Amino acid sequence: MKTSAYVNIIIGAALWGLIGLFVKILTAQGFSSMQIVAIRAVSTSICISLLMLKLGRRHFSVDLKDLWMFLGTGVASLTFFNFCYFNCINTSSLAIAALLLYTAPAFVMLMSIILFGEKFSLLKGIALILTFLGCACVTGALSGEFSLTLAGLLYGLGSGFGYALYSIFGKYAVKKYSSATITAYTFYCCALASVPLANFTAADFAKMDFSTLYGAIGLSIIATVLPYLFYNKGLIYVAPGQASILATIEPFVAAAVGIFFFNEPLTMLKILGMLLITAAITILNLPGKEKK
Repeated sequence: MKTSAYVNIIIGAALWGLIGLFVKILTAQGFSSMQIVAIRAVSTSICISLLMLKLGRRHFSVDLKDLWMFLGTGVASLTFFNFCYFNCINTSSLAIAALLLYTAPAFVMLMSIILFGEKFSLLKGIALILTFLGCACVTGALSGEFSLTLAGLLYGLGSGFGYALYSIFGKYAVKKYSSATITAYTFYCCALASVPLANFTAADFAKMDFSTLYGAIGLSIIATVLPYLFYNKGLIYVAPGQASILATIEPFVAAAVGIFFFNEPLTMLKILGMLLITAAITILNLPGKEKK
Protein backbone atom coordinates (compact mmCIF):
# COMPACT_ATOMS: atom_id res chain seq x y z
CA MET A 1 0.00 0.00 0.00
CA LYS A 2 2.83 2.38 0.89
CA THR A 3 4.62 1.62 -2.38
CA SER A 4 1.56 2.66 -4.39
CA ALA A 5 1.35 5.81 -2.24
CA TYR A 6 4.95 6.67 -3.14
CA VAL A 7 4.13 6.08 -6.81
CA ASN A 8 1.07 8.36 -6.58
CA ILE A 9 3.14 11.19 -5.09
CA ILE A 10 5.87 10.80 -7.71
CA ILE A 11 3.28 10.79 -10.53
CA GLY A 12 1.65 13.91 -9.08
CA ALA A 13 4.96 15.77 -8.80
CA ALA A 14 6.01 14.65 -12.30
CA LEU A 15 2.76 16.04 -13.73
CA TRP A 16 3.43 19.35 -11.96
CA GLY A 17 6.74 19.34 -13.81
CA LEU A 18 4.80 19.58 -17.09
CA ILE A 19 3.37 23.03 -16.23
CA GLY A 20 6.06 24.81 -18.23
CA LEU A 21 5.16 22.90 -21.40
CA PHE A 22 1.61 24.28 -21.41
CA VAL A 23 2.74 27.74 -20.28
CA LYS A 24 5.07 27.88 -23.30
CA ILE A 25 2.17 26.90 -25.60
CA LEU A 26 -0.07 29.67 -24.24
CA THR A 27 2.79 32.19 -24.30
CA ALA A 28 3.38 31.37 -27.98
CA GLN A 29 -0.29 32.21 -28.55
CA GLY A 30 0.43 35.71 -27.29
CA PHE A 31 -1.04 35.52 -23.79
CA SER A 32 0.65 37.38 -20.92
CA SER A 33 1.69 35.68 -17.67
CA MET A 34 -1.30 37.07 -15.76
CA GLN A 35 -3.67 35.97 -18.54
CA ILE A 36 -2.23 32.45 -18.30
CA VAL A 37 -2.75 32.57 -14.51
CA ALA A 38 -6.40 33.51 -15.15
CA ILE A 39 -6.87 30.79 -17.78
CA ARG A 40 -5.46 28.19 -15.39
CA ALA A 41 -7.57 29.43 -12.47
CA VAL A 42 -10.87 29.56 -14.39
CA SER A 43 -10.44 26.22 -16.19
CA THR A 44 -9.30 24.50 -12.99
CA SER A 45 -12.22 26.01 -11.04
CA ILE A 46 -14.64 24.46 -13.55
CA CYS A 47 -12.94 21.06 -13.36
CA ILE A 48 -12.71 21.02 -9.56
CA SER A 49 -16.37 22.11 -9.26
CA LEU A 50 -17.49 19.11 -11.33
CA LEU A 51 -15.40 16.87 -9.10
CA MET A 52 -16.88 18.45 -5.97
CA LEU A 53 -20.41 17.81 -7.20
CA LYS A 54 -19.52 14.13 -7.46
CA LEU A 55 -17.96 14.08 -3.97
CA GLY A 56 -20.98 15.77 -2.41
CA ARG A 57 -22.37 19.26 -1.97
CA ARG A 58 -21.15 19.37 1.64
CA HIS A 59 -17.66 20.12 0.32
CA PHE A 60 -18.91 23.50 -0.94
CA SER A 61 -19.85 24.60 2.59
CA VAL A 62 -17.47 27.09 4.27
CA ASP A 63 -17.82 29.62 7.06
CA LEU A 64 -17.67 33.21 5.80
CA LYS A 65 -15.34 34.20 8.62
CA ASP A 66 -12.80 31.70 7.24
CA LEU A 67 -12.64 33.27 3.79
CA TRP A 68 -9.36 34.99 4.77
CA MET A 69 -7.69 31.56 4.67
CA PHE A 70 -8.70 31.04 1.03
CA LEU A 71 -7.81 34.62 0.12
CA GLY A 72 -4.39 33.73 1.52
CA THR A 73 -4.01 30.46 -0.42
CA GLY A 74 -5.76 31.74 -3.56
CA VAL A 75 -4.62 35.36 -3.89
CA ALA A 76 -1.53 35.94 -1.73
CA SER A 77 -0.13 32.53 -2.67
CA LEU A 78 -1.53 31.01 -5.88
CA THR A 79 -2.09 34.18 -7.93
CA PHE A 80 1.22 35.72 -6.90
CA PHE A 81 3.34 32.58 -7.20
CA ASN A 82 1.85 31.56 -10.56
CA PHE A 83 2.44 35.04 -11.95
CA CYS A 84 6.08 34.99 -10.78
CA TYR A 85 6.62 31.37 -11.86
CA PHE A 86 5.24 31.86 -15.37
CA ASN A 87 7.32 35.03 -15.80
CA CYS A 88 10.43 33.18 -14.62
CA ILE A 89 9.75 30.40 -17.15
CA ASN A 90 9.50 32.95 -19.95
CA THR A 91 12.56 34.98 -18.90
CA SER A 92 14.89 32.07 -18.06
CA SER A 93 14.29 28.33 -18.52
CA LEU A 94 11.99 25.61 -17.19
CA ALA A 95 14.78 24.08 -15.09
CA ILE A 96 15.80 27.36 -13.44
CA ALA A 97 12.17 28.36 -12.78
CA ALA A 98 11.37 24.99 -11.19
CA LEU A 99 14.52 25.02 -9.04
CA LEU A 100 13.95 28.57 -7.76
CA LEU A 101 10.35 27.57 -6.98
CA TYR A 102 11.80 24.92 -4.68
CA THR A 103 13.32 27.56 -2.43
CA ALA A 104 9.81 27.52 -0.90
CA PRO A 105 10.71 25.14 2.00
CA ALA A 106 13.39 27.58 3.13
CA PHE A 107 10.84 30.42 3.12
CA VAL A 108 8.36 28.19 5.01
CA MET A 109 11.02 27.49 7.63
CA LEU A 110 11.84 31.20 8.10
CA MET A 111 8.16 32.22 8.30
CA SER A 112 7.40 29.36 10.71
CA ILE A 113 10.13 30.63 13.03
CA ILE A 114 8.56 34.11 13.00
CA LEU A 115 4.85 33.16 13.00
CA PHE A 116 4.71 29.85 14.88
CA GLY A 117 7.71 30.17 17.19
CA GLU A 118 9.60 27.21 15.71
CA LYS A 119 13.22 26.95 16.84
CA PHE A 120 16.14 27.69 14.55
CA SER A 121 18.61 24.80 14.65
CA LEU A 122 22.04 24.08 13.20
CA LEU A 123 20.57 21.73 10.61
CA LYS A 124 18.06 24.37 9.52
CA GLY A 125 20.99 26.73 9.05
CA ILE A 126 22.77 24.09 6.95
CA ALA A 127 19.61 23.63 4.87
CA LEU A 128 19.50 27.38 4.21
CA ILE A 129 23.14 27.37 3.10
CA LEU A 130 22.52 24.38 0.81
CA THR A 131 19.51 26.17 -0.70
CA PHE A 132 21.59 29.29 -1.31
CA LEU A 133 24.43 27.26 -2.88
CA GLY A 134 21.91 25.33 -5.01
CA CYS A 135 20.43 28.57 -6.34
CA ALA A 136 23.95 29.90 -7.02
CA CYS A 137 24.75 26.77 -9.06
CA VAL A 138 21.51 26.90 -11.02
CA THR A 139 21.84 30.58 -11.89
CA GLY A 140 25.54 30.28 -12.79
CA ALA A 141 26.69 32.66 -10.03
CA LEU A 142 29.33 30.23 -8.74
CA SER A 143 30.91 29.76 -12.15
CA GLY A 144 31.04 33.50 -12.79
CA GLU A 145 28.63 33.06 -15.68
CA PHE A 146 25.43 34.48 -14.25
CA SER A 147 22.92 33.27 -16.85
CA LEU A 148 19.86 34.80 -15.23
CA THR A 149 18.61 38.37 -15.42
CA LEU A 150 17.80 40.22 -12.20
CA ALA A 151 14.12 40.18 -13.17
CA GLY A 152 14.25 36.41 -13.74
CA LEU A 153 15.93 35.85 -10.37
CA LEU A 154 13.39 38.02 -8.54
CA TYR A 155 10.50 36.28 -10.30
CA GLY A 156 11.98 32.90 -9.36
CA LEU A 157 12.47 33.80 -5.69
CA GLY A 158 9.03 35.47 -5.69
CA SER A 159 7.49 32.20 -6.89
CA GLY A 160 9.23 30.34 -4.05
CA PHE A 161 7.98 32.87 -1.49
CA GLY A 162 4.42 32.77 -2.90
CA TYR A 163 4.47 28.98 -2.94
CA ALA A 164 5.57 29.00 0.71
CA LEU A 165 2.58 31.16 1.66
CA TYR A 166 0.29 28.28 0.65
CA SER A 167 1.73 26.16 3.47
CA ILE A 168 1.35 29.00 5.96
CA PHE A 169 -2.30 29.77 5.18
CA GLY A 170 -3.06 26.12 4.49
CA LYS A 171 -1.88 25.25 8.01
CA TYR A 172 -4.96 27.05 9.31
CA ALA A 173 -7.35 25.74 6.63
CA VAL A 174 -6.60 22.02 7.04
CA LYS A 175 -7.82 22.15 10.63
CA LYS A 176 -11.41 22.72 9.44
CA TYR A 177 -11.75 21.75 5.77
CA SER A 178 -11.10 18.85 3.41
CA SER A 179 -8.41 18.92 0.75
CA ALA A 180 -11.08 19.18 -1.98
CA THR A 181 -12.70 22.21 -0.32
CA ILE A 182 -9.38 23.98 0.21
CA THR A 183 -8.30 23.33 -3.39
CA ALA A 184 -11.63 24.48 -4.82
CA TYR A 185 -11.89 27.74 -2.86
CA THR A 186 -8.21 28.44 -3.46
CA PHE A 187 -8.80 28.39 -7.22
CA TYR A 188 -12.10 30.30 -6.91
CA CYS A 189 -10.28 33.13 -5.12
CA CYS A 190 -7.41 32.93 -7.59
CA ALA A 191 -9.85 33.24 -10.50
CA LEU A 192 -11.62 36.22 -8.91
CA ALA A 193 -8.29 37.99 -8.40
CA SER A 194 -6.54 37.12 -11.67
CA VAL A 195 -9.33 37.66 -14.24
CA PRO A 196 -9.67 41.44 -13.58
CA LEU A 197 -5.86 41.78 -13.59
CA ALA A 198 -5.53 39.84 -16.86
CA ASN A 199 -7.11 42.63 -18.94
CA PHE A 200 -8.53 40.33 -21.61
CA THR A 201 -9.53 42.12 -24.81
CA ALA A 202 -11.55 41.12 -27.87
CA ALA A 203 -8.24 40.41 -29.63
CA ASP A 204 -7.28 37.95 -26.87
CA PHE A 205 -10.55 36.04 -27.26
CA ALA A 206 -9.95 35.94 -31.01
CA LYS A 207 -6.66 34.09 -30.35
CA MET A 208 -8.45 31.28 -28.52
CA ASP A 209 -8.13 28.47 -31.05
CA PHE A 210 -7.33 24.75 -30.73
CA SER A 211 -3.81 25.43 -29.43
CA THR A 212 -5.23 27.67 -26.69
CA LEU A 213 -7.79 25.01 -25.77
CA TYR A 214 -5.06 22.34 -25.70
CA GLY A 215 -2.86 24.52 -23.49
CA ALA A 216 -5.72 25.41 -21.13
CA ILE A 217 -6.89 21.80 -20.77
CA GLY A 218 -3.35 20.59 -20.28
CA LEU A 219 -2.62 23.26 -17.68
CA SER A 220 -5.86 22.68 -15.75
CA ILE A 221 -6.34 18.90 -15.96
CA ILE A 222 -2.91 17.36 -16.64
CA ALA A 223 -0.82 19.85 -14.64
CA THR A 224 -3.27 20.84 -11.89
CA VAL A 225 -6.29 18.61 -11.12
CA LEU A 226 -4.62 15.22 -11.72
CA PRO A 227 -1.46 16.09 -9.74
CA TYR A 228 -3.55 17.24 -6.77
CA LEU A 229 -5.57 13.99 -6.89
CA PHE A 230 -2.49 11.77 -7.09
CA TYR A 231 -0.56 13.76 -4.49
CA ASN A 232 -3.42 13.91 -1.97
CA LYS A 233 -4.10 10.20 -2.44
CA GLY A 234 -0.47 9.48 -1.63
CA LEU A 235 -0.59 11.69 1.48
CA ILE A 236 -3.07 9.25 3.04
CA TYR A 237 -0.22 6.80 3.67
CA VAL A 238 2.89 9.00 3.43
CA ALA A 239 3.98 11.76 5.83
CA PRO A 240 4.08 15.29 4.36
CA GLY A 241 7.84 15.49 4.94
CA GLN A 242 8.51 12.33 2.93
CA ALA A 243 6.08 13.49 0.28
CA SER A 244 7.86 16.82 -0.17
CA ILE A 245 11.15 14.95 -0.68
CA LEU A 246 9.59 12.66 -3.31
CA ALA A 247 8.06 15.73 -4.95
CA THR A 248 11.53 17.09 -5.77
CA ILE A 249 11.27 15.02 -8.96
CA GLU A 250 9.29 18.01 -10.31
CA PRO A 251 12.32 20.20 -11.23
CA PHE A 252 14.01 17.20 -12.88
CA VAL A 253 10.91 16.62 -15.03
CA ALA A 254 10.74 20.36 -15.82
CA ALA A 255 14.40 20.26 -16.85
CA ALA A 256 13.75 17.23 -19.08
CA VAL A 257 10.81 19.02 -20.74
CA GLY A 258 13.04 22.04 -21.37
CA ILE A 259 15.77 19.88 -22.90
CA PHE A 260 13.61 17.68 -25.14
CA PHE A 261 10.98 20.20 -26.22
CA PHE A 262 12.78 23.56 -26.14
CA ASN A 263 16.49 22.64 -26.49
CA GLU A 264 17.39 24.22 -23.15
CA PRO A 265 20.95 23.44 -21.96
CA LEU A 266 21.53 21.38 -18.81
CA THR A 267 25.01 21.73 -17.28
CA MET A 268 26.66 19.75 -14.51
CA LEU A 269 26.46 22.85 -12.33
CA LYS A 270 22.67 22.96 -12.71
CA ILE A 271 22.46 19.27 -11.81
CA LEU A 272 24.59 19.98 -8.72
CA GLY A 273 22.20 22.81 -7.83
CA MET A 274 19.23 20.43 -8.08
CA LEU A 275 20.97 17.93 -5.78
CA LEU A 276 21.86 20.63 -3.22
CA ILE A 277 18.27 21.92 -3.06
CA THR A 278 16.99 18.33 -2.81
CA ALA A 279 19.41 17.76 0.08
CA ALA A 280 18.19 20.93 1.81
CA ILE A 281 14.55 19.82 1.53
CA THR A 282 15.51 16.37 2.87
CA ILE A 283 17.23 17.91 5.90
CA LEU A 284 14.26 20.18 6.64
CA ASN A 285 11.94 17.17 6.66
CA LEU A 286 14.01 14.75 8.74
CA PRO A 287 12.20 13.45 11.86
CA GLY A 288 13.54 14.69 15.18
CA LYS A 289 15.43 11.49 16.04
CA GLU A 290 17.15 11.35 12.66
CA LYS A 291 18.22 14.99 12.96
CA LYS A 292 19.98 14.14 16.25
